Amino acid sequence: MSFDTLACPSCGAAVIRYRNPFPTVDIIIERAGRIVLIKRKNPPHGWALPGGFVDYGESLEQAAIREAREETSLEIRNLRLLGCYSDPARDSRFHTISTVFIAEASGIPQAADDAAELALFSPANLPAPLCFDHARILDDYVHSLRRPQPDSSRE
Repeated sequence: MSFDTLACPSCGAAVIRYRNPFPTVDIIIERAGRIVLIKRKNPPHGWALPGGFVDYGESLEQAAIREAREETSLEIRNLRLLGCYSDPARDSRFHTISTVFIAEASGIPQAADDAAELALFSPANLPAPLCFDHARILDDYVHSLRRPQPDSSRE
């Protein structure tokens, strides 16, 4: 079996270079029955959920808050987990694993950072093309809205 190696910067010894998926976050930001999508500045081009890579030393929740602020200028709150998406083909550039959150937001939405444009869409009337596996994610989101919620009034 052959391994890809690199040299240790301290001693020069060969060490195995592991290839691991990159952790990312995506955020479904709810605003008055609509959701915030960005049009990407960089390839792959198209509409996408706000999101991006998790920085070293950052929690998934911190990454979601930072990415939402960077791309939409919105402050998000009430993060809820929708799910995790790990299909190795979900991003044509490399293998990513995305943790997807649903959130509410305050502020004035404005495209910034990696976003060329920003718009609010009804989940029933989404733009095309959607990047990555965001059509699947948004389909899961719509289905999650139809599920009956647990009755918290019963003890």
